Amino acid sequence: MNRRTLLGAALAGAVVTPVLTTGTARAADPGPSVTRTGTTTLDTRALYFVSYDGLVNNNSFQKNGLLTYKGHQYAAWYTADRNAVVGRRALGATTWSTVAVGHTLRYDDSHNVISLGVSALDGRLHLNMDSHSDGFTYVKSVAGLLDNPTGLSWTAARFGTPMSTLDGLTLTSQFTYPQFIATPEGRLQLSYRAGVSGNGRNGLAEYDGSAWTALGEWTASTGTYSSEHGSSTARNMYLHGIDYDANGRLHAFFTWREQNGAVMCNGGGITNHDTGYVYSDDRGRTWRTGAGTVVGTTGGSDKVAVTDAGLVVDALNPDHSLMNQESQATDSAGRPHAIISYVPGRFGQCTTNYVADRTANGRAFHVRRNASGTWQKTEIPVPLNSSQRTKLVLDRYDNAYAVLPFGRIAGASKASGHTDWTLLFDGGGLNAFGEVVIDETRIRADNTLSFMYQEKSSGTTPSALRVVDFALPA
Repeated sequence: MNRRTLLGAALAGAVVTPVLTTGTARAADPGPSVTRTGTTTLDTRALYFVSYDGLVNNNSFQKNGLLTYKGHQYAAWYTADRNAVVGRRALGATTWSTVAVGHTLRYDDSHNVISLGVSALDGRLHLNMDSHSDGFTYVKSVAGLLDNPTGLSWTAARFGTPMSTLDGLTLTSQFTYPQFIATPEGRLQLSYRAGVSGNGRNGLAEYDGSAWTALGEWTASTGTYSSEHGSSTARNMYLHGIDYDANGRLHAFFTWREQNGAVMCNGGGITNHDTGYVYSDDRGRTWRTGAGTVVGTTGGSDKVAVTDAGLVVDALNPDHSLMNQESQATDSAGRPHAIISYVPGRFGQCTTNYVADRTANGRAFHVRRNASGTWQKTEIPVPLNSSQRTKLVLDRYDNAYAVLPFGRIAGASKASGHTDWTLLFDGGGLNAFGEVVIDETRIRADNTLSFMYQEKSSGTTPSALRVVDFALPA
């Protein structure tokens, strides 16, 4: 997030107002607030089907389905006729220009999202889409398209032919969860899972402005995990996010999913357990625990594994329907924050139907590292009323915002130590299905919380896909 010219100092939970050299005191930083400024329509009839309790146009792991770059916002989705399209608008504009990129969605599978990325070194827009433990489709724009949005027309001719490789680079035959990450130097990285749910590894590739290179896998699926119920010898790491902070550190919160259901108290639950955290100071080549211990090397023989000490920042067994792939962010000091969600123990120590139990009793929690290096967790006092995920963003004052299912927004102030969570917007008027896709880059661009949502429908009846904007504290 952007740094402020003057930072308030927090002491004993109160904000101390600094005194300027002129002898005048600056007012305390504002707390969280949202002011709805407008809604635009991407598509009145976007593709709609419910799969894995989600929608293919709005999934939490879709990084990025919506992004801002050089005064323009970009979005990607599937139309009612299953065509992949990309939209563009100038920030503040009420209409979008759309382009079909030459690919048609293969399956009714909500995993097969479209993710967008920008390579600043050559001004290209990149798309990776339509994959769930199989091949993917990759499309990129001509060079300079995003550097000159007012001078270059938004037409299909600006995009290349869809490919099943990254310009000839083949990564894995079992590819899922494309997530683009822009490095501080303007390179573009692609995070992905190789393998399948419960038996997969996370990998990275990198684009330097001219070619893609496979950096390799950095997590292990092997090792034994044991609970009070049983053991598992295979798993995969699900990322809550993978993001660079302003100082160039790469952060990743995660949870593990075991292959063997014997680790659960009941077969109707989900085998996710524990919230972990690692970081990298060398662009994802080497991974360390929060304490700084090296636990893995990308492309090397030593990978981040469930048996490594020091990974867990919030311990939880597989009996509470902990959700995977939730959300994370970093504050202006480079401290990591995450949202996780599960069914707290006060509602019982064994979930038997993870969708029903999370809908009835699920709660979201804010996990963060404070200035002393201690991990803290605060429950957000808003019932999920959904099995789905919550997104996290921080404003320029480091206030935190959780965008809950159905587009509801809760906020907590930095001044309180992020303990005063309250509901700021109840989702009224959106009619949102569930999860939303956040524009993680727009807050830095113009201090706006912008997210994409799809209206509720039934069966496979297409519905409206929209972007709603909220002004944050100035």
